[in-house]
Amino acid sequence: MRRRPQTSTTASEPTPVAQTVSTNGHRRQSIRRQPILFFSLFFLVVYGSWAVYHFQFEVLPKPLSPDQAGKRGFSEDLAMQHVIALTRPGPHPIGSDALDIAFEHVLESSRRIKESAHWEVDVEVDLFHARTGASRLTKGLFKGKTLLYSDLKHVVLRIKPKYLPEAEERAILVSSHIDTVFSTEGAGDCSSCIAVMLELARGMSQWAHGFKNSIIFLFNTGEEEGLNGAHSFIIQHPWRNTIRFFIDLEAMGIGGKSAIFQSGGDPWALEIFSRVAKYPSGLVMAQDLFVSGVIKSATDFQVYAEVGGLSGLDFAYADSSAVYHTKNDKLELLKPGSLQHLGENMLSFLVELGRSSHLQDDKGGERGASGQSIFFDVLGLFMVLYSQRFADLLHYSVVAQSLVIWTASIIMGGYAAGGAFILSFISIILMWVFSLSFSVIIAVVIPRICSSPAPYLANPWLTVGLFGAPAVLGALTGQSLGFLLLQKYLKRVWSKKRTTSPALQTELVGWESERWLFKAGFLQWLLALLLGSILKTGSSFLALVWLVSPAFAYGLIEATLTPARSPRPLRILTLLIGSAVPLVLSSGMIVRLVGTMTGLLVRFDRNPGGSPEWLGGATLAVLISALVCLVFVYFLSYIHLSDAKKPVVIGLLTLLCVTLASVATGTFPAYTDDVARAVNVVHVVESDGGDPATFVTLFSTTPGRLEREVKGFEGEDFACGRSRRLDFVTFHVDYACSSSTDSQQGWTRTEIPSLRVLADAVVDGVRSTRVSIDTKLSTRWSLAVNSHVVEDFTFRLPASEEQEEEAEELVPRHDKSSVDGRHIIQFSGGRDSPTKFEMELFWSKNETAESEGSPLLRLRTDVNRVTPKVRRALERLPSWCSLFGKSTSPYTLAFLTTLPVDFKL
Repeated sequence: MRRRPQTSTTASEPTPVAQTVSTNGHRRQSIRRQPILFFSLFFLVVYGSWAVYHFQFEVLPKPLSPDQAGKRGFSEDLAMQHVIALTRPGPHPIGSDALDIAFEHVLESSRRIKESAHWEVDVEVDLFHARTGASRLTKGLFKGKTLLYSDLKHVVLRIKPKYLPEAEERAILVSSHIDTVFSTEGAGDCSSCIAVMLELARGMSQWAHGFKNSIIFLFNTGEEEGLNGAHSFIIQHPWRNTIRFFIDLEAMGIGGKSAIFQSGGDPWALEIFSRVAKYPSGLVMAQDLFVSGVIKSATDFQVYAEVGGLSGLDFAYADSSAVYHTKNDKLELLKPGSLQHLGENMLSFLVELGRSSHLQDDKGGERGASGQSIFFDVLGLFMVLYSQRFADLLHYSVVAQSLVIWTASIIMGGYAAGGAFILSFISIILMWVFSLSFSVIIAVVIPRICSSPAPYLANPWLTVGLFGAPAVLGALTGQSLGFLLLQKYLKRVWSKKRTTSPALQTELVGWESERWLFKAGFLQWLLALLLGSILKTGSSFLALVWLVSPAFAYGLIEATLTPARSPRPLRILTLLIGSAVPLVLSSGMIVRLVGTMTGLLVRFDRNPGGSPEWLGGATLAVLISALVCLVFVYFLSYIHLSDAKKPVVIGLLTLLCVTLASVATGTFPAYTDDVARAVNVVHVVESDGGDPATFVTLFSTTPGRLEREVKGFEGEDFACGRSRRLDFVTFHVDYACSSSTDSQQGWTRTEIPSLRVLADAVVDGVRSTRVSIDTKLSTRWSLAVNSHVVEDFTFRLPASEEQEEEAEELVPRHDKSSVDGRHIIQFSGGRDSPTKFEMELFWSKNETAESEGSPLLRLRTDVNRVTPKVRRALERLPSWCSLFGKSTSPYTLAFLTTLPVDFKL
């Protein structure tokens, strides 16, 4: 009697269709997974990831009023009053009147804290005026530079128990900066940090009578011009030798949760924070990105660690990274609860540090006892913390066990398993190649069909369709090719056994291929774990989780103990159990990473026009493709033996096409009044000793041309293109829009700086040249020294008429470094800074060919003045454009002066 085909489902297979294959007495179930299953899983992953991100990064505490916080608590309402006062004057860079107003507010607030302190607490307020100094940092952005400063003022507030004198010698430093760049009022960077510190100091002044250590709050100026404020304090201030640990507060966006993003190797400090913080937040991934140089920035952390030899923690806001250093770093975008989150964390942390016995008499306390630490928070509820030493033991143990298991399984499976192993690895390679190719192709296409090469800046979720869809499509294509190769190979192997019918053999080969693709994900994450462990990358804990959890689920549910047992279809339950923990731990971080890197494209091109327009998008596409290949490798292996492949492909193509059409037609604007494109407008006066050339130029660090931005400039004769490379000393511009029409107003010849040769001689076979530098009215300037010609130099203030001896050298001879054939000197200071200097150049005996055509010295002086033509340009720029400030960028008026190599006395 012929039996009716049976249909069955299991708890682990909620929507499959089962068909019975019956040949020669063998009966097996062929599982066909339906499209609805995969779309449901996709929705679950996307919605779940967004929910994790929202809960981990966007759920902020309720702001507290003064009454709710009490005398010893932290009130965001009080802190916001400081933010309002600090942002009211507008941008306040070094040397500006607005900075004086902001500085006075901090000083007066500190004095009020002293007056209201607990009677057993001693509060000292010091107005510190730093003398002229020089800094040479060896890493990151400042390699190859000498940073000079003068006339910097800081407010230093020390809180200590009145009746414990020894507490004065053990201090915790809390530091941030008052100054901003010239383009923003700095509500996030870093008025929010200063406001939190003032409110913390108010609260700490009521706690400190029970402390064993003192707390120093440093409100510095000069951070935005090369970390000069922190350097002048750690080198010159008399309290510097009492500091045992530091906390730096920063902002790379505006508001949100402030998290640890750099740690200085003190495990006890991280342990204390993770234990006492009410809303613990920290990401070792951010530290890895910062240290690697992917994020082109620096904080005072570098000075305290490198120059001061201290250990500490760096906290930063990172929401809305696209507003960084633009006009949109404004009070209106500062999220309620941001200050409360940081303030309550810091208050409990500082109270515990104040009472701690960990601070020793030597700097750094127990620094380096266990090396760097791995740290991350789980949904903002608690932190996981362990040492790099333990991480090495754990990671290498997992790697070794994995290699043993792989080796044993291949030996047991024989040559067939060895061949399948190689082909599964090839499938991983194909997945990466196709995923990267598809998404990068879209990145190259976007500038050709859109008005902006980065049309997703104001709406980062568009990257899901623009880069996520082709990345998944490419990964599926590559894995499909690998699946076909596996099937072909395994079919040939199984055909030699001749123990099953062709129909059943086809089913078994498919199931076995599917399992090899799933196991290939283990191999991918194993390699990532091994590489991360070798490089001591803290983020390698993610590779550990994505390897161990799915492997455990597979071993528990799927693994066969003998090669004689026939393969079975993969269960959906294996995927759900194996991916649950990794997604909870990493999905929020992944969403934050993509959002942050998208925002960084506002300032992607450090040399405007120097990179192809598509490069920024391609960089983002590579990141998203890498994340897709890493995270979706297990998920995609289920699609090949299903009815979902065609609907999935159609869905991805539809998403891609709809998103491309929307950005091409401008449905979603690339920039808004809250997310601006960085466009600098500079009036340039260039002189090489003859008649100066003068013009106004527009350039942008955001990828893309500027024709759209200058459309409303009728009558100003702006021409855009690459006709001339403009050398701004600290960077160069390859693409700009410029006009020399009506550019003679707003400056005078007497303001043009001078480079004058005082003497040129050869002594003991070494040629030396003495040069005087007069920057006229500018107290912010940059000087490039041609290191192909000049081997070394000294830099000093000239002797005044009242002095008989020359002033002490600011920059002595020796230990100079250079980048791209230049050593850069950057100077910034207050209004009373000197403007006349002398330097002595010591020429190289072996002048290189690269020096041909390059000047001996090139000076750029900056003046924070808006000339008439610049004013008209600023008024006519679209509202979604903003000036962009950084330590290397010029103000709106810049003078360029050159001293050629073949100068004449």
